[in-house]
Amino acid sequence: MRILGIDPGYAIVGYGVIEYEGNRFKTIDYGKITTTPKYTLAERLQKIYEGVCGVISIHKPEMVAVEELFFNNNVTTAIAVAQARGVVLLASSQSGKPLYEYTPLQVKQAVVGYGRAQKEQVQQMVKVLLNLERIPKPDDVADALAVAVCHAHSHHVNNRLNIR
Repeated sequence: MRILGIDPGYAIVGYGVIEYEGNRFKTIDYGKITTTPKYTLAERLQKIYEGVCGVISIHKPEMVAVEELFFNNNVTTAIAVAQARGVVLLASSQSGKPLYEYTPLQVKQAVVGYGRAQKEQVQQMVKVLLNLERIPKPDDVADALAVAVCHAHSHHVNNRLNIR
């Protein structure tokens, strides 16, 4: 199955496309969609929307997995990221592909085996599981690949248990 994992953000949207067959991963593509503060909010959201639509169009994933939001204190940043995430969800939904969402805790649990794992542990496991030469940068890209791996594991387990 071909999975598009997305780590939504306002300045950087990380994405990773993987294939998962018979407990084996194959990395298809990964990268980032970036926006800069020189553009208006609407222009930045449009660029994110077009970027996600482009990735879906090029790689034709069977399903899309998106990380849910987590933020600490900065409400202004959280609102901007939430708007960007909404655009990511819209682009994904309009593609007609099944859409799945995972919390950061679920992603860490699926990739590392421990829900409170450090970011570096997740990145290292992404590198190992996907047989990459180095950890993808920026962090948002590694996080997007982790979301895709999380979905592969979750979807595989749910199918084995016949859970929908």
